[in-house]
Amino acid sequence: MPWSRFDSNYEVADDGRTLSFVEAIREATDQAMGIDPRVFALGLDADDKFGVFGSMSDLSHPERVIGTPISENANTGVALGAALTGMRPILINLRNDFLLVAMDQIVNYIAKWSSMFGDQIQVPIVLRSVIGRGWGCGAQHSQSLQGLFAQIPGLKVVMPSSPYDVKGLLLSAIKDDSPVMFFEHRWLYKNTGPVPEDMYLVPIGKGNRLREGDSLTVVATSLAAAHTQKACDDHDLDIDLIDPRTIKPLDTELILDSVQKTGRLLVIDYDFPFGGFGAEVCAMVTEQAFDALKAPPQRLGFPDANMPASGPLERAYYPTPDRIAETVRQMVGSELVV
Repeated sequence: MPWSRFDSNYEVADDGRTLSFVEAIREATDQAMGIDPRVFALGLDADDKFGVFGSMSDLSHPERVIGTPISENANTGVALGAALTGMRPILINLRNDFLLVAMDQIVNYIAKWSSMFGDQIQVPIVLRSVIGRGWGCGAQHSQSLQGLFAQIPGLKVVMPSSPYDVKGLLLSAIKDDSPVMFFEHRWLYKNTGPVPEDMYLVPIGKGNRLREGDSLTVVATSLAAAHTQKACDDHDLDIDLIDPRTIKPLDTELILDSVQKTGRLLVIDYDFPFGGFGAEVCAMVTEQAFDALKAPPQRLGFPDANMPASGPLERAYYPTPDRIAETVRQMVGSELVV
């Protein structure tokens, strides 16, 4: 089988090579197509000259990249049909918002098909979508909807924050026999970092401790994890920084272990606050580690309002590394300093 060498934990050594986030996506896609003829990609402008912000450019198998009409619900149904017949489609949505047009296919079919047939049928499909603000794109083209999709049984939700993770997680998602929602923040695309040339997997459902600290547990997703790293560098923060990498399934053990040590929790997730991922993590910690808490858990994310179209207002809508540092200071006070 094409993926048989990944049946156990498979890691590769750091070879000192650096790629951007978007180059790592392209390499993972190219390598997956290279070892598995069932892997193909489709979506609006998937085959255009810009290559989905460069993530689909110059692939070794361009014949397996299909541009589709502007009909997201139909495109998603095509991908589902392909997955049910043994293919491994990667369905690309240029914006997270476009998934809403395909909610019937995603929620009522893709997410439920396997369980409705007693887990006898596999649905190996990856739904890539770009999240986050643009350049004044307005409320309908700037959303981050991870919390919405994480509520749906049958869907896995992946949110990488680094070039290393995005390659390994995308390969894991393509290999996975379940449907995976794969969310990529546009403002991570130019970020660079070490990415081994060989194929490797980052396990879905396994978080990553980015920094060790004792004063506060910070759980930060996607771009928020990168912003928190910068806040730590700029302000010398003593925090235990957890990047969950996948929000469903969630590495609750890693988060609870950290809270047991620090006694405090801040969840930073760039999404709407009500009923979102931040609320879920705060509830989980309160239910399972209440005795360890020294103070109420807190969340930092978007206001409970739609994204403005104005560029300056759009930038103000997003938390910044400086605002993250200010929130940390307010939560831990004198314990902030290392």
